Amino acid sequence: MNAIFAAIFLAAAVIFCICDPAEFLPAMLTGGERAATLTLTLLASYCVWLGFFKVMEQSGLSAMLSRRLYPLSRRLFRSDDQSALSDACQNIAANLLGLPGAPTPLGVAATGKFLAANNNYAADMLFVLNATSLQLLPTTVIALRAAAGSANAADILLPTLLATLLSTLIGAGLVALTGRKCRT
Repeated sequence: MNAIFAAIFLAAAVIFCICDPAEFLPAMLTGGERAATLTLTLLASYCVWLGFFKVMEQSGLSAMLSRRLYPLSRRLFRSDDQSALSDACQNIAANLLGLPGAPTPLGVAATGKFLAANNNYAADMLFVLNATSLQLLPTTVIALRAAAGSANAADILLPTLLATLLSTLIGAGLVALTGRKCRT
């Protein structure tokens, strides 16, 4: 993949140098400046939300959310493994809050536990729930829109909620339908 991106960049640079050589260096510097600004904005957003999740974890709020999701998750994942379900519930709770990066280690741990218990259905369901990522607060997209100078970066809350709700329901429904057929 890196070779493909390098080839595309080199081809674009050669074409740009041929068509408008005087603007090549200023365009490169402007692009680098914008990339650095965006990176710092996203880094700040990630730090804030990962810190927020750490506070939630230490205050017990994350565990409380996990306990509230437990009855639903037992049926959703068709599992009684308390440890795997706890990780999966915390993963889902972090996704609901749109916390970037926080759900990944929890999802990996839960998937590993589901697969160790030979529960492929639960691992598949968790994968689909993470891919569709129902979000109440899409923090990363709001941060990107704010960094790009959007007049109202949070305008996407309702459309994002509706789109992710629909994709999550369809994805979970399809896993439930195909999981019944594949189950032995």
